[in-house]
Amino acid sequence: MKQLDIACIIDDDELFTYVLSKQMQVVNFSKTVLVFHNGLEALNYLRPIVESPEALPAVILLDLNMPVLDGWQFLDEFMRLRPVRTVTVFIVSSSIDAADHERALAYKDVKNFYIKPITEENLIEILNEALAAVMRPPND
Repeated sequence: MKQLDIACIIDDDELFTYVLSKQMQVVNFSKTVLVFHNGLEALNYLRPIVESPEALPAVILLDLNMPVLDGWQFLDEFMRLRPVRTVTVFIVSSSIDAADHERALAYKDVKNFYIKPITEENLIEILNEALAAVMRPPND
């Protein structure tokens, strides 16, 4: 199975990010996994590379409830950056609130919403959706 070049996890739960990173290795998800523990850390990393498609992650797995800059604030700021290529975002949250699901899917680049914990099957679904987005021609 193909893998992504770069994936990104933005979540403040260090145990969850550790386990998810290990799961990603098991399913051969990506060559590189970037981990940030809040939205501000992620934005500070991503801002200088938005013009470099080879440096951008193909996918971001984003938690909603985090300190400093939460998932909603991250999404708003990241969308303003207008990266040179599509970065597919998957919400990975413990929220079961239908309003959160609707709000998340209203963002153009948010592909899906997964409730924690994430299974290997979920990761394979995410990988397949992300690979399809990477293969899609621009402006599609």
